[in-house]
Amino acid sequence: MRVGVYPGTFDPLTLGHMDIIRRGAKLVDKLVIGVATNPSKSPMFTLTERKIQVGREVADIPGVEVVEFDELLMNFAERLGATIIVRGLRGAGDFEYEFQMTGMNRALNEDVEQVFLMADVALQPIASKLVKEIAVYGGDIRKFVPPQVAADVVARVAEQGLRGS
Repeated sequence: MRVGVYPGTFDPLTLGHMDIIRRGAKLVDKLVIGVATNPSKSPMFTLTERKIQVGREVADIPGVEVVEFDELLMNFAERLGATIIVRGLRGAGDFEYEFQMTGMNRALNEDVEQVFLMADVALQPIASKLVKEIAVYGGDIRKFVPPQVAADVVARVAEQGLRGS
């Protein structure tokens, strides 16, 4: 069985993420969505909330499982028996970051390949950070995230009084 991992913070899950998940799931027998902690980010949603959100949105995609993780990606992949890391690319900025990460990951575990999927052209501008910013300033995010995720984000903005002026 070929196992792949698609890691990310998914805060929030976007239509771009969903595109990569659907396409990545076709490359492997089992695709594990690794919902990660990330000490360099301040998430809007807790790790458990993000796992639930992602799980809800991928429930209809065969062979996809959602797992939380808080460890080195290569250790996580090895523990799962994964041989492929799936990553999405939107543009040159993503490439520079991913190029560096690939080198580091390769040094940690050369048996795990990294596969890059270009995001659908229509979805390339979407970034979780921008979705949150648009929501905080009262913009309509329904074009960028699944409907229930949009509702979750709007509710969180209202709940935390994050709305800007």
